[in-house]
Amino acid sequence: MNEKFDRLIDRAEQLMARIESILPQPLAQPDWTASIAFRYRKRSSGHGVIEPVRHVGAMHLDQLKEIEQQKEKIQRNTEQFVRGLPANNVLLTGARGTGKSSLIRACLHTYADQGLRLIEVDKADMVDLPDIVEVVSQRPEKFIVFCDDLSFEEGEPGYKALKSILDGSVAATTPNVLIYVTSNRRHLLPEYMKDNLSYAPSDDGEIHPGEVVEEKISLSERFGLWVSFYPFSQDEYLTIVAQWLSSFQVDAAAIEAAKPEALVWALERGSRSGRVAFQFARDYAGKHAQA
Repeated sequence: MNEKFDRLIDRAEQLMARIESILPQPLAQPDWTASIAFRYRKRSSGHGVIEPVRHVGAMHLDQLKEIEQQKEKIQRNTEQFVRGLPANNVLLTGARGTGKSSLIRACLHTYADQGLRLIEVDKADMVDLPDIVEVVSQRPEKFIVFCDDLSFEEGEPGYKALKSILDGSVAATTPNVLIYVTSNRRHLLPEYMKDNLSYAPSDDGEIHPGEVVEEKISLSERFGLWVSFYPFSQDEYLTIVAQWLSSFQVDAAAIEAAKPEALVWALERGSRSGRVAFQFARDYAGKHAQA
């Protein structure tokens, strides 16, 4: 009888352990001393975890050229934040490869010794933003919650979660958290011609704006600071190429001689972005180092 009872207890404990493993778990505190940057990830079990980024790519503000106005705005806002002064959530939009995410990374390195930390969150995990904010709310550090290349489709759950965190939630935003987002879409949602057809007259003849259009711009309006990035001209592109070649220890004469190749490189890729300039510089510097 006792053996049967013991087996029953064992089976019950195993069942309870399995049930507990699939139940939602509170988000645990990571080792905040392990890095200056972290990633929020979902495990296969569905549990979220904040993981330190062991190797954070180096980037410095003086390495970013031809975006001086954008750099000034982001740096000023970030400095206000780390000093405990009022600062805004930021939406960085515009042409691809123009330095949006690099600028945020450069600010992280600049102010890390003043307590700035970054948590990268994928779009699919935006629904867990309230949990992330709750975990860091009592920490002494300042946290940028960063989502790169963000855009939503109609009805995605992360849209409302982000909207609520930015403005309108019952819970107050903690003073040690800001949201920085990069996107190629200024309003973060696709816009269609049919949206403009939602303007309709009422019975008394009054024209009412379409609520669809209002909804599409309501998320981006919740970011206090908008910073726009634009495609580079040929001269600006060559300036960026020269800066990256110089960082790879290429001498001035070789940098001047590399200009025609840099232009062909951009033409082949259909873009004169900062990313293309960096890729050319890596190729050119590596190729000539072997010569």
